[in-house]
Amino acid sequence: MKESDRIKVSVMVEAPLDFVWTCWVTPKHITQWNHASPDWHTPGATNDLKEDGRFSYRMEAKDGSVGFDFEGTYTEIKEKERIAFTLDDGRGVRVLFIPKEDGVLVEETFDPEEENSKELQRSGWQAILNSFKTYVESKNK
Repeated sequence: MKESDRIKVSVMVEAPLDFVWTCWVTPKHITQWNHASPDWHTPGATNDLKEDGRFSYRMEAKDGSVGFDFEGTYTEIKEKERIAFTLDDGRGVRVLFIPKEDGVLVEETFDPEEENSKELQRSGWQAILNSFKTYVESKNK
């Protein structure tokens, strides 16, 4: 897939890099922020953070009406800098952690799927990043 076809979302998190990284990769934190809206949640997460390691986040509507497993395999880990993985459907994702003066810029770039519009995908992934920002900043006080 051409880089221009990929979708990019980002958020500025006002917290130290060590804490941002920890919240991104630790299941007890992932289950607290990994949702696009308040009516969804992540009741379980596993994360084997190493190249060729697997992750699985169970995402569900809180009313139990629908859910899915967000799963994949890591292809690159550079601690506190970059994570790359391939989702089980074959799409690639890259996450960058870029230190800035007032925090960390978290930038995700991913291959779109064919079922939903790019704008819907962009807004959903951005909403999850916004949830991450809110969670991390609330815990960093």
